[in-house]
Amino acid sequence: MIRVLVVEDSPTVREFLLQVLRADPAIEVIGVAESGEEALAAVERTRPDVVTMDVHMPRMNGYEATRRIMESHPTPIVIVSGTTDVTDTARAFHAIEAGALAVLPRPTGFGHAEHQRSAAELVRTVKLMSEVKVVKRWPRSRAPETASPLSTYPKHLAPLPEPSRIRLVAIGASTGGPPAIQKILSQLPRDFPAPVLIVQHIAAGFTQGFVDWLAQSSNLPMQTPVQGELPLMGHVYVAPDRMHMGLGLRGRLELSDASPENGQRPAVSYLFRSVAKIYGSSAAGVLLTGMGKDGSRELLEMREHGAVTIAQDRDSSVVFGMPGEAIKMGGAVYILPPQKIGPALTGLVPGPAPAVVNENSKVHLTAAENRHDSAPKITQGPLRGNFAGGE
Repeated sequence: MIRVLVVEDSPTVREFLLQVLRADPAIEVIGVAESGEEALAAVERTRPDVVTMDVHMPRMNGYEATRRIMESHPTPIVIVSGTTDVTDTARAFHAIEAGALAVLPRPTGFGHAEHQRSAAELVRTVKLMSEVKVVKRWPRSRAPETASPLSTYPKHLAPLPEPSRIRLVAIGASTGGPPAIQKILSQLPRDFPAPVLIVQHIAAGFTQGFVDWLAQSSNLPMQTPVQGELPLMGHVYVAPDRMHMGLGLRGRLELSDASPENGQRPAVSYLFRSVAKIYGSSAAGVLLTGMGKDGSRELLEMREHGAVTIAQDRDSSVVFGMPGEAIKMGGAVYILPPQKIGPALTGLVPGPAPAVVNENSKVHLTAAENRHDSAPKITQGPLRGNFAGGE
């Protein structure tokens, strides 16, 4: 039996969530809390397996309550948001940064066409998160310094020889991925001379909020991709809701509503497979924390095509499923924590080159093609500068 604490200030919404959760015989709701302060006391008193957390509450909000719980009594926390407004979803990721494991929209009401699906998604997420072993977060004033400046790029990762110069970075992640991605992107310089493509398993409606949240700590422009555009150097592309993202003809971004892979759409496997085919040894693949096996075999495929491949290490992973499987298969050239991945990528990308060639797929991308001026509206990070290959 999975013991759940429900934190929600609205009596109507609270009762609705209780009905949704209690409908599953494997879940026992052991208590409710109407505020962040009540949530702290209830977690200490009842020691639940999972907490569902509202974001907007009087006095102590869901972000602060999450941070305090993770500092005192670490517990798997699922953020249940009543809105998919971009500003609010971006704020929800502050709770993820504080230690929450997942963010979901509140299930639709009884009688709604989407009720059964959305209610099942909440129940499924609660069950999955109950299996995650979370660790204590240090209070902000006591947090040990773990950031790695770019100058501390691991010495054993020397720049690759000329034939393997990295021209594109592909990153895949699931549970626990947002803070890891945030750490990596925050360490990339604003003149990073390669596009970065990201697939993060995330609930529909939260992608733009995720993009906006990442932009707050990154030097690079963030955006969701447009079908058929060429990825710009120094730009970050995050796969959109319910669509696979990959590379198609002549390296252009390709969006597809093909069937889910490994139960996911977008899938890391779809992205990595296309990058291996198009960019070959001119790519770097990074597989981060997450449940399951999505992207694991395809990271090996990238390595077999000559790409540099990196898997997140066990100690820093919230869930060691995806990177662990890739490591077991022999798909990872390097095994690193997030704070070392950014410096590693910077060291592996020595600078702009005139072209990217993969003879196997007959793709030739000239420098001019990779610096096209037809970029869509983007979310800009806090620092601006001359981007290699940008406008």
